[in-house]
Amino acid sequence: MPITVDIDVMLARRKMSVGELADRVGITPANLAVLKNGRAKAVRFATLAALCDVLECQPGDLLRWEPEEA
Repeated sequence: MPITVDIDVMLARRKMSVGELADRVGITPANLAVLKNGRAKAVRFATLAALCDVLECQPGDLLRWEPEEA
């Protein structure tokens, strides 16, 4: 998939665990892991907004587009 999720980068910058982020955002650690590992097919804007609020970042800090290899 050409969309890469950089939640790990922001977690490291904020010195926050996956469990803490999941608790503060209000999603399960399993659902956060699916998103974090790039296996999610979609993300709700409400979830993205909550992630940005907790991590104090912009959506572009969490998601980036990379062209697929031909």
